[in-house]
Amino acid sequence: MLIPRRTLLAATGAAIAPLALPAIARAEATTIEFYFPVAVGGPITKIVDDLATDFMKVHPEIALKPVYAGSYVDTLTKAVTATKSGQGPQLAVLLSTDAYSLIDDELVVPFDETEDDRAWLGGFYRAFLRNGDINGRTWGVPFQRSTIVMYYNKDAFAEVGLNPEHAPATWAENTEYAVKLTKREGERTTRWGIQIPATGFTYWLLQALVAEAGAELSLDNGTKVALNAPAVNKALQYWIDLNTVHHAHPPGIVEWGTTPRDFLEGKAAMIWHTTGNLTNIRANAKFPFGVAMLPADVRRGSPTGGGNFYMFKNTSPAQRAAAKLFLKWVTSPERAAAWGIATGYVATRPDAWETPAMKAYVADFPAAAVARDQLAFAVPEFSTHDNQRVTQAFDNETQAAMLGRKTVAAALDDAQTNASRILRPFAR
Repeated sequence: MLIPRRTLLAATGAAIAPLALPAIARAEATTIEFYFPVAVGGPITKIVDDLATDFMKVHPEIALKPVYAGSYVDTLTKAVTATKSGQGPQLAVLLSTDAYSLIDDELVVPFDETEDDRAWLGGFYRAFLRNGDINGRTWGVPFQRSTIVMYYNKDAFAEVGLNPEHAPATWAENTEYAVKLTKREGERTTRWGIQIPATGFTYWLLQALVAEAGAELSLDNGTKVALNAPAVNKALQYWIDLNTVHHAHPPGIVEWGTTPRDFLEGKAAMIWHTTGNLTNIRANAKFPFGVAMLPADVRRGSPTGGGNFYMFKNTSPAQRAAAKLFLKWVTSPERAAAWGIATGYVATRPDAWETPAMKAYVADFPAAAVARDQLAFAVPEFSTHDNQRVTQAFDNETQAAMLGRKTVAAALDDAQTNASRILRPFAR
């Protein structure tokens, strides 16, 4: 759903007085290029284009150029390659978990250089800052952020005698509901009770279950992991048992990209997915649906997710001043609220939820506040040094267990061994 142009203008405040920019000469525009991780076209690019246009109306001394670079992985690869060749962007929205790798490669600079910077950064939700706070500095500015939430079909709940206003609050209820909601015609399953995707972000979904079981995956500032701890074994076994024991979850590996569509088509009664899909589901669901926090085992829990802004080292002093001015503008309460309303991502600062636009939105659509409320139970997304290799090793072993190629214990032991080997150079 696109936020109307007039609403964006109102929220982004083209009439707001320009902030002072003493470090930038106004005779010639300072160019800021930033990479943004979406496929070319679609509503997000329109929203970002409008934000850039509105910012330049307020600050004509700055030329802001968004570059749409594909997926998060594509964007990271392009940003790193371009930066190492001396042609990189000044800013990029990359996964919050990319921080260690970007710092290790000496590609980015921290944002907390002045008291004003630190005061600004203090306005974000602490849960969204944790992945970017490393070695006493703040390296990432929260922007396109999320948690995992449960979406559920209220009509399906009513059909099987469940209260449509009560989502499962515990693992035991989650299992009970999933079994009741599963529908079969002969040997064919026409509706699964629950669907948790296991491609693209396997570790992220498993981390939610691990957090609910009371454990953390990453230790010692990203230098060690605990991938075969008892709580991790318990969490992965529970996920697998939803299919193999309770027959309420599709077999094998469920695709991330098709899970929202399966929900919208009535093929799954409950799904776990990013709150970034909230606007899509609201716009396309032909049935009443609910949004809920993930169920608890020993506690509730979800990892945070999504992207932060990073600033690259090859940015001149004038560009750094301009880049920070843009970031403080685009993350202001009104614009953070507008972004959350337009996309479904969580507005990243508490004062955004106090704006008239956000209050009206939540009053009309209370489900929008679920992911925000879940931040009280959130853990930072699993992140380590050499993060992509570590998560790939973890994902591979998790999927091997889900496909029945290894036992849960053997798969997680192998994941721990492989990750520990990758992280050995960073051990302290």
